[in-house]
Amino acid sequence: MGSKNKLKRFRENETFSNVIQPTREDVLDNFSLKGQWSNFFKNSNPIVLELGCGKGEYALALARKNPNTNYIGVDIKGARFWLGAKQALKENLPNVVFLRTQIELIDLCFDQNEVDEIWITFPDPQIKYKRTKHRLTNSDFLKKYHKILNNKGVINLKTDSEFMHGYTLGLLHGEGHEILDANHDVYKNFYSPKEVVETQTFYEKQYLEKGKPITYIKFKLKY
Repeated sequence: MGSKNKLKRFRENETFSNVIQPTREDVLDNFSLKGQWSNFFKNSNPIVLELGCGKGEYALALARKNPNTNYIGVDIKGARFWLGAKQALKENLPNVVFLRTQIELIDLCFDQNEVDEIWITFPDPQIKYKRTKHRLTNSDFLKKYHKILNNKGVINLKTDSEFMHGYTLGLLHGEGHEILDANHDVYKNFYSPKEVVETQTFYEKQYLEKGKPITYIKFKLKY
């Protein structure tokens, strides 16, 4: 994407009512929406996050199917989720918004017990060892998620990376977390949840065309 296109999208994001773009300083200094998301949505419906949401396809699809649940797509790359935000406004979906921030600050954006569920869809597996700290399912990130999830909260990981799938499973077993579902190929499993197989991102469709299996883990944190 050209720089002019990105700048245009950044400017449009500033006009969208469903895009929140705090500065890093805003988040670090008592973020105004922390603990106030129900007031923002004007209801007390469950809150579900899509971390690293990209174009926001998953958040949008789930918001369409579940109007009584609030969805927040989180990504630092505003030029990507611009498309999802624009589409949500076009469809008049009041239950989905987009938050531009770094995921390592996620526990500063939400209060304890404020989040009901987390989706991590096709994250960069960060295969190199020196990139371990950037994997969205490493131990440090899991602790941050635990801070904001309520006691019934669950996390979903959907990925085409067998490495990411195996790494996460090993970590969950090692730390004693509760694995509710684990599948190495969701489209070959009759019992795969509907929300897993009925929603496909742009990149997921490309992976499927190449014959790559899509893996899935659903788990609950125990600290």
